Amino acid sequence: MQIEISEFKEGARQAKGLTVIIDVFRAFSVECYAFDSGVSRIIATGDPEEAKRLKEKYPGSLLAGERYESKIPGFDLGNSPTEILKCDLSGKTLIHTTSAGTAGLVSAVNADLIITGSLVNASAVARFIAERRPGHVSLVAMGFRASVSAEEDLLCAEYIKSQLEGREGNFDNRIAGLRHTAGQRFFNPENIDFSPPTDFFLCTKKDRFNFVLNAERRNDGNIDLRRTDF
Repeated sequence: MQIEISEFKEGARQAKGLTVIIDVFRAFSVECYAFDSGVSRIIATGDPEEAKRLKEKYPGSLLAGERYESKIPGFDLGNSPTEILKCDLSGKTLIHTTSAGTAGLVSAVNADLIITGSLVNASAVARFIAERRPGHVSLVAMGFRASVSAEEDLLCAEYIKSQLEGREGNFDNRIAGLRHTAGQRFFNPENIDFSPPTDFFLCTKKDRFNFVLNAERRNDGNIDLRRTDF
């Protein structure tokens, strides 16, 4: 099994084989909490205007997403797991767009199979890959706003890779240490309305969920996400 780690939209575009698009802070952590909270499906798109078009197509659906980390005007929800946990999502369709994560899903046009990745389900991702034994695995760390390397995304990719290669490592201390590096922004009082401290702790609950999110490309170019349990 060949395992390759890359970054950003270009990494997603070049990804091949079984591809994991990784966004820890916060897109794919949000989606895991949404499915755990009863959402029936998630449609991911890279464009806010496309998200609004999809909402018209699916009455009763909810819009969730961010640009520059803040909730998009007119959207029902931001990109915060804290906010997700306060909502009744039972049976709902969630339409999700973010600066990095969902843009990566849409960009992965050469992948054979796409799943999402985050720390909250990283071991489930590794088991999913190991069961399928693909020849090539692409781990794409989407980064901060898909343009700056994100320590948490690269750490998640390394954690998944280490499990696939049967290596052990002390990842717990490194994850906790994110509070003082990449996760500092969650503790800035100026960000509390859209990026509260609880988001940091929810996004770094390693292996909280035993499921993966499969991404299926739609005819309109957007992505349907569905939960696969283990």
